[in-house]
Amino acid sequence: MMSKVLLIDDDVELTGMFQEYLEQEGFDVKTAHDGEAGAAAALSGLYAIAVLDVMMPRMNGLETLRRIRAHSNIPVLMLTARGDDTDRIVGLELGADDYVAKPCTPRELTARIRAILRRTLAAPADTASMAPLVVGQLTMWPEQRRATWAGNTIELTSTEFNLLEVLARNAGKPVSKNILSEQGLGRPMARFDRNIDVHLSSLRHKLGTIADGRSCLQTVYRLGYQLIKD
Repeated sequence: MMSKVLLIDDDVELTGMFQEYLEQEGFDVKTAHDGEAGAAAALSGLYAIAVLDVMMPRMNGLETLRRIRAHSNIPVLMLTARGDDTDRIVGLELGADDYVAKPCTPRELTARIRAILRRTLAAPADTASMAPLVVGQLTMWPEQRRATWAGNTIELTSTEFNLLEVLARNAGKPVSKNILSEQGLGRPMARFDRNIDVHLSSLRHKLGTIADGRSCLQTVYRLGYQLIKD
């Protein structure tokens, strides 16, 4: 399960090249060439991650992602056209974990897949790490990839969980976007990269407020983001 990758792209030649490279790197790869088949496969529970192209006929990648997210939090890496910020932002808002701009090399795609899986599937280092992480009304169980607010389950994507865990472990202190990208996404933040901002905006909507009615997740000017202890 941990090495099973689903590639969803109507470009058969490109998908074949990615599949061959990923298999050489030890992954078990299956492909789907349209959104309908891709969504069904992603929802089968057989894969650790889905790589999803935005530009596909009939049901495009964004609609496919919407269908997947209605039922599953499987990590999804989007393939977007280089320079198309709209598709990237919409994809992130719909729950994509990250994106790679096409054309990209198989090596770059593999590195991005590994970065997501490393954070998503990392085993706890010791027994102490299995204790819940509690900040105010937020409780997280990192080894179970589970979080609640005031006892109610919060539905988070894998990247949202990663970012919230980083903030929770640094509660009361601002965390820079560079650190959030490195520890939450598993990669350095690129110039003009809005990933962190979009993910944190989504987290704000999913988390509750503190006693004075403010969001528990605050922007700290020029320093980053801070999870307030309350």
